[in-house]
Amino acid sequence: MRSVIKKEDSFMLHLNRQSIQKDEKEWKNQGFQLYSFDAEKVKENTKEKPTWLHVGGGNIFRAFVALLQQALLEDGTADTGISVMTTHNMAVIDDVYRPYDNLSVAVTMYADGHFAKQVVGNIVESLGCVRNREQDWQRLVEIFTAPTLQIVSFTITEKGYKLTNYNGDYFEDVQADLLKGPDQTQSGMGNLAALTYARYKSGAAPFAFLSLDNCSHNGDVIKHVIQTFADNWYKNGLVDADFLTYVNEKITYPYSMIDKIVPAPSAKVQAYLQKCHFADTELIQAGRSTYAIFVNAEEAQYLVVEDNFPNGRPPLEKAGVIFTDRETVNKVERMKVGTCLNPLHTTLAVYGCLLGDTLIADEMKDAELKKLIEHIGYDEGLPVVVNPGVINPKAFIDELISKRLPNPNVPDTPQRIATDTSQKVGVRFGETIKAYGDKAHTLEYIPLAIAGWCRYLLAVDDEGKPFELSPDPLLKDLQDALQGITLGNPASAKGKLKSILANKDIFGSDLYEIGLGKKIEGYFDELIAGPHAVRNTLVKYVK
Repeated sequence: MRSVIKKEDSFMLHLNRQSIQKDEKEWKNQGFQLYSFDAEKVKENTKEKPTWLHVGGGNIFRAFVALLQQALLEDGTADTGISVMTTHNMAVIDDVYRPYDNLSVAVTMYADGHFAKQVVGNIVESLGCVRNREQDWQRLVEIFTAPTLQIVSFTITEKGYKLTNYNGDYFEDVQADLLKGPDQTQSGMGNLAALTYARYKSGAAPFAFLSLDNCSHNGDVIKHVIQTFADNWYKNGLVDADFLTYVNEKITYPYSMIDKIVPAPSAKVQAYLQKCHFADTELIQAGRSTYAIFVNAEEAQYLVVEDNFPNGRPPLEKAGVIFTDRETVNKVERMKVGTCLNPLHTTLAVYGCLLGDTLIADEMKDAELKKLIEHIGYDEGLPVVVNPGVINPKAFIDELISKRLPNPNVPDTPQRIATDTSQKVGVRFGETIKAYGDKAHTLEYIPLAIAGWCRYLLAVDDEGKPFELSPDPLLKDLQDALQGITLGNPASAKGKLKSILANKDIFGSDLYEIGLGKKIEGYFDELIAGPHAVRNTLVKYVK
């Protein structure tokens, strides 16, 4: 149940299209930047000729991606909006989008303390990608079969693309979809493949699947998903060979690199919006996730995309997107995800949880943690990074460490960043490790970060107190592997880390084969030596 905020003698603004029109003056008086395009006309155009469907309507989509298209609507270079769909959490559609006419408020949090707020108004419809929502499903079929469709983009995190479990076996619903074919799919990715098949059957018009997630070679990640369904359906006699040709030759899977820190809703921003007479600031429990109608994000943002769209694309370069070739995107992605940002973020996350921190900005005041990420970024990362040309790697790290991470107005937490770490470490550390080749054994600080993650998995902080681990699809398997390890007894860890550190599905390589496994075990033994061992180990090695 939503609570209505009451304020004596104040006119409260409720987020809906009618209020935007009727109370426009009051919205502007309170400092909200409103959209100026004809929303009804945009909705009508999108109904008739959809061009862009986005999968996953979370925070980074609303705070960054959606506003790129909105900028084009504002300057008249686009006339359609974005349709958004979710494959798994229908409560996002029913509780976060539709009750508010698919609107949201994006708040930019500047380091100098001020906020800027903008109404996101170009999301014209929200849809649940499940067959038992018949109207939604029919609309998705309409969108996928429309010749005008150019882009199906994604922000669903690394785990959203997973088809298999820890042991490499297909999830039960995926396995059923592979056997039954495109007419009876039930899994999220299976439904997506079924809609792709519907487009093929309805004229086989080209389009692009554009992943905007922090996965290495993210275009290949979604391509693998679609190809897996197509190949199995063909082998099982459920589709013809031409569908394979369509998937491989008429659909493109551009690479991209996206960067903008979009933390969970900030209590400070919530209070600020209430002072601006904005009524809809309560948090909403949508399934197992918590959302708000507002999103808050830092000022800095980057999006670099491989320019490979066979059915055309919006001119998003006018909104600041860098379009380039695949090789350049690959260099940028490796620079950011594998060296200059994400490894530093993950290091702060696991050590922050161990040390009891609840704010990334506060961790940047910790001498050892700040120095640790400087070593990982500057000393171990930069030497193997190829300058992509469009973004300077050293300048990128400089901005991150001096401005972005210390921003006290960005309420980002190590607990949020630690989510799904098992899905991230292979890229965030594994790619740099690979780049060192036969000299990987010389690394010192990346192994310390990995040892910190293993120590984090014990769910006991540096004071010896239990704490709750962030969600991770491999959490049970990882903790089972470490069963029996006790704080204060390094001998209890003997042989326990091997199944994790040797797992090529996690790290991309067997860390023992390249000379890092034993080094990580050594750090880990010191990190579990007893209470305060984490701090003592950092002091010892972070010079």
